[in-house]
Amino acid sequence: MAKKSLVIVESPAKAKTIGKYLGSGYEVKACMGHLRDLPKSKIGVDIEHDFEPDYKPIKGKEDIISDLKKSAKNSEYVYLATDPDREGEAISWHLKELLNLPDDKARRVTFNEITKKVVTESIQEPRDIDQKLVDAQQARRILDRIVGYQLSPLLWKKIRRGLSAGRVQSVAMRMVAEREEEIRAFEAEEYWTLDVHLTNEDKTGGFTARFYGQDGKKKELKNEEEVDAVLAAVEGKPFTVEKVKRADKQRSPSPPFTTSTLQQEASRKLSMTPRRTMAIAQQLYEGIDISGEGTVGLITYMRTDSLRLSDEALAAAKDFIQTRYGAEYYPPQTRHYKTKAGAQDAHEAIRPSDVTLTPERIKGDLTSEQFRLYRLIWSRFLACQMANAVYDSVSVELGAGAHSFRASASSLKFAGYTAVYEESRDDEKEEKAPALPPLVQEAMEDIRANYAGLYGVEELSERLGVSKSHLVRMFTAALGIPPGRYLTKVRVEAAMRLLLHREYTLDVIASLCGFSGANYLCRVFKKETGHSPAQWRAMAGQSLRPGLSPEESQREQELYI
Repeated sequence: MAKKSLVIVESPAKAKTIGKYLGSGYEVKACMGHLRDLPKSKIGVDIEHDFEPDYKPIKGKEDIISDLKKSAKNSEYVYLATDPDREGEAISWHLKELLNLPDDKARRVTFNEITKKVVTESIQEPRDIDQKLVDAQQARRILDRIVGYQLSPLLWKKIRRGLSAGRVQSVAMRMVAEREEEIRAFEAEEYWTLDVHLTNEDKTGGFTARFYGQDGKKKELKNEEEVDAVLAAVEGKPFTVEKVKRADKQRSPSPPFTTSTLQQEASRKLSMTPRRTMAIAQQLYEGIDISGEGTVGLITYMRTDSLRLSDEALAAAKDFIQTRYGAEYYPPQTRHYKTKAGAQDAHEAIRPSDVTLTPERIKGDLTSEQFRLYRLIWSRFLACQMANAVYDSVSVELGAGAHSFRASASSLKFAGYTAVYEESRDDEKEEKAPALPPLVQEAMEDIRANYAGLYGVEELSERLGVSKSHLVRMFTAALGIPPGRYLTKVRVEAAMRLLLHREYTLDVIASLCGFSGANYLCRVFKKETGHSPAQWRAMAGQSLRPGLSPEESQREQELYI
């Protein structure tokens, strides 16, 4: 019997999706991110010997390492399929070193999107680990460590405990401080505007015009006396139309999303923090169970600076636009957007994996947040390939004696891309959750992102730069439970999800969820749910009883999560 090949990804969700695509010849397991790193207790960098890093296995992940070593030993090949970015490349390199994989056994693969076509094609075309990307990640990690470990203690000593310095945050703080100095140094200047409301002689209709200038030249009104002088000069004088200019004006769509523009627009339109945006985008990328489709990765990789779109995506967009909206909604030529110089262009812009999976079609399979973010990404991508919006623009110049006034207006003549998407216009119909204090929101996001490796509320408060007592007080007032209790609930929820996968032992689940061992997991789980992990796993399995449709089974299973 031929040996299976091992595929290692970063998350259980991604492992589940990819496992379905690859079939029985492959075993897909999750490494849960980095398995080794610089030690927390010391700087871990030998500055005197070419900045040599001292990597150590991350505490709490021993069981994962042991399990992967066992699987790798019994596998024909090991496909290192971590995220397709610098950090993912480094994780693959660390895995190769930890698992002692020879070059002829280790194979690096990346998935820009998690669809069956892309996954199966990528597996057939593996490559070597890109050492330049690994070195870039190591240089960043080592620099972060040197700056943080040497400057942060100084800040604690000289200014206030809990402060931190960093390669990025210190520079950003400098920019903020300089901008604040510019704001404080700004000298306000008084200026006035003067609007007049004009109607026809028969009093039918009217419009507003703004003061422009005097004697054919533009003039600014700097004080009340100048305004009063203009009012006195035009009082009783007729306003005559001197010039009318009508023209069609066109507006082009915005380019597809990069990581930064997605975060900005999600903040404006959806009131999502950048961290929350990336967490939801990660879920959409790794795969969602879609009725009638199975598990589908809905978007391309969400960490990118590129505006490039694949030929396949462009062709699919063209066909969709012409079929759904009509040929006039597609521009004369396919739109290509130029990526900024120096940007990372390894991955496409953020786009839907399949444009025919419209937000409305799959809404029932998505959470509210997933639906809203997916709709934003889908709409922006489709709009970027559509025709310009056309506006009928009219400008009027009026005279009253020596003074001139101007008015302008425009109306939509052809919707073009605005039929799908308009940038930076908040959706008024979107329901908004009550706002939480920023500290509480940040703490919740930190817990959900790092529950497996978070040692407790003390570490959390240090990361947030506040005292433990202040964090507990604010968190409890906002949510009704302290942060330690919330952390426990998040860990139990994670354990529930992993218990649905019978290949995970209790020891592995405990390690993945941040519990000190299987016994402690069992005690906490029983206290929180009223059932042991084994009982809960059995009940979840029984929910998939004969007679239920796949959709009904999925909904019933979710009751346990």
